[in-house]
Order: sequence, then structure tokens, then C-alpha cells
Amino acid sequence: MQAYYSDQFVLPLPPGHRFPMAKYRMLRDRLVDGLPEVRLAPAPPASNGELALAHTPAYIEAIASGRVDPRIVREIGFPWSEAMVERARRSVGATVAAARTALSHGVAANLAGGTHHASAERGGGFCVFNDAAVAARLMQAEVARPHARHVVSSLPPEGAVACLGAAQRQARRSLQVAIIDLDVHQGNGTASIFSADPSVFTLSLHGEKNFPFRKEASDLDVALPDGCRDDDYLHALDLALDELARRFEPGLVIYLAGADPHEGDRLGRLKLTWDGLEARDRRVFDWAWQRRLPLVLAMAGGYGVDIEDTVQVQFNTWRVAVDYWRRWQNLPR
Repeated sequence: MQAYYSDQFVLPLPPGHRFPMAKYRMLRDRLVDGLPEVRLAPAPPASNGELALAHTPAYIEAIASGRVDPRIVREIGFPWSEAMVERARRSVGATVAAARTALSHGVAANLAGGTHHASAERGGGFCVFNDAAVAARLMQAEVARPHARHVVSSLPPEGAVACLGAAQRQARRSLQVAIIDLDVHQGNGTASIFSADPSVFTLSLHGEKNFPFRKEASDLDVALPDGCRDDDYLHALDLALDELARRFEPGLVIYLAGADPHEGDRLGRLKLTWDGLEARDRRVFDWAWQRRLPLVLAMAGGYGVDIEDTVQVQFNTWRVAVDYWRRWQNLPR
């Protein structure tokens, strides 16, 4: 199973910063030791043209040059640095590369990603660029026009958007994408980007009273109370997946498998156990498998009181992913 990482780009965060940057390298180490079927590769950087499929040229330029409004920097939660820019590009590039692989091999993954608080013109909540949004639109364009991959990478943002306008219109007929966001925080940036795009269905299952406190409307939002436990969560997920199937027919699934609904998470406020989260993952993978839908996995949030708990939740997700990847490999070619 192919996977992409960008943990070699470590941000120079101040002492006491609450973002657990070490979890990415820890997860890669666990995969090397415990899941040899996962083939790891460094993530390529997303180009300006690719980023412009989901973000405004002005925002891309501001991030690239460091001339970002200080208010947006505060919302993102990371001090600007060249490492931040490179890591953000490669986090998007990892999901893009995984999406291309999944369309051929059924399942592929990003060891990071899930940056769902980034909207078209600003970042927020530790998210600079929205990897799922860029990957969804780029896969649509590439399915509609096979040579779009090389065109988009070589163009400036304005040119990429103009060039792909016709491809995007055709993509609505050729590839529809479902983004299943099970991070504990609502995917406000993703919802905003696709608010007027019927070719992408956004589903967010999240804590009702958790960040962001001003939410955007997804195609389907399921808000859960503080303290929600396994049974109630899984019942809500079953209903949401049934509703997704009733309203939409995707050709690709992007799954944000946040570890932060775990009962040991500092920022989660829900009470899912390791077993509950593994059952969650199996429901999503099985939903896609039953329909033979390629699935792209991104890890999204995780802020455990004990960082080892977050990594264990994520490792459990990868075991499920590999199980379903094996099923895809056994299909007749």
C-alpha cells in the first residue's frame, strides 16, 4: 500500500506549543516496524497552479512570500517560516499523490493531511492549505483531461484556474468526490470551498460545541454532544453514510480519519475508545469497498494527553487500511 510523508519538514515552534509535531515521525516509525506492506515515499510539493484549484492566488502568494496578514497567521497557529510553507505544500502534495495512486490501486494514504480548516482565502486551526480540496479538484480535472496534470503544474495560479475551467465543468459529469471528515472538529474550510459545487459532497461528523465555533454548512453535518461514546457515535455514522449513499454517487472517497474523537484527546471532548475508533474506520472503508470506490486516507487531527495514544489510534487506522488494500489487490485485473 502506497503512502506519502512530509515529516522531515519540522516547524520551528516555540517551547510549549500545543501542536504535537512529533506524531508524524512517530507514526512513520510505527509503520516501518509494524506494517511492512506500507510502501513509504516522500511527498512531492504542490505547485502554485495546483493550489489555485482551491485557494486564491493572493493567498497563495502571501503564504509563499511571508507577507501574510498577522491575523491570518494567528488563526493558522504557526509562525511563518520557509519550513511552514514547504511542509504545507508537501502535505497537499501527499494527498494528491495518494489520490492518483488510489484511483489505480484502490487505497493509498497521506501520513499527515486532513487540513480542513483552510478555506480559499485564509488558513486556520493549524491548516495552511486544504489538501483534500486541492486533491478533489485536481483528480476531477485529470479524469476529465488526462494531460491536465502537466498543464496545471507548469502554470501560474491565474492560468491554471482559467485553463481548467472547462475541465471542471466536465468533471462534474466524470468524477464526483465524497469527502468523509471524521475529525472531531468541523471541516469548515472544506465546506466553504465546496459550498456551491455539487460535484463534491462534504460530510462532517464532529463535536457540536468544539472548534470552529463559527461553522460553515457542509452538505451533511452531524453535530455530536460532549461525552459522546462509541455506540452513539457509530449509530450516527451509520445514518450519515446511509444518507450519503442516498443523495450522492461518488467515484472517489477522501477520508479524514482524525484521532481526536479519542477519549484521551486534549481537544476532542468526545469519549471514543480505541475499539470504537477502529470500528469507525472499518465502517468507512467497508462503505467504500462495497461500492468499489477508491479511497484516499489522510490522518487529520490528534492531540492526545499522551502522544503515544494518538499514534496508536492512527496505527490502528492503518491496519484497517492495509486490510482493505489487500482486498483491492485480490480483484481480477
